Amino acid sequence: MPGKNTPERPPRTGKAPILGQSHGLSDREGEMIKQMIREEQHSSRELFIPQQDLSDEATTTMTPPTAKVIESSRIRPILEMFNRDFLYGQGRFDEYKSGLIFKWGDGYSRRHIWASVEDGNLLLETSHEKKCDKPYCNGTHHVLTPELYNDLNLINQELGDRFRRPVYESTED
Repeated sequence: MPGKNTPERPPRTGKAPILGQSHGLSDREGEMIKQMIREEQHSSRELFIPQQDLSDEATTTMTPPTAKVIESSRIRPILEMFNRDFLYGQGRFDEYKSGLIFKWGDGYSRRHIWASVEDGNLLLETSHEKKCDKPYCNGTHHVLTPELYNDLNLINQELGDRFRRPVYESTED
């Protein structure tokens, strides 16, 4: 039994907690740390794709129906907080006609969270390739219907799971 000054631990949910904790940075502090990291790493990697590097048929804009689902699910602001508080702004967001990808890391450690929209449903790519115990898992994606992706608690849980177990990109990507 915890003492008077010892906080009680929340009950275990069976999931591994994210190691570390949010740094609770202001946007200004986050920008300053991001700049310090980039200067120290002497990184030439851009955090966006320059317009001149895109081919004419490429898109970096979601279709209106895709943008509506992404906005309704509130995944972008949640991922922006993960980027600021855990990655010090070193992640990158790219939009496509059918979704949004959040990438971080370089070389052998490149990872991503890919959210796409299909038939009005939000699809979150998983790092596993077989069906898990979640009823909305199809083996490679978690398919969230509007009822599910409008549940902020579920979205927070899913994005936390995707952040803890992101998809690792091969060096050919």
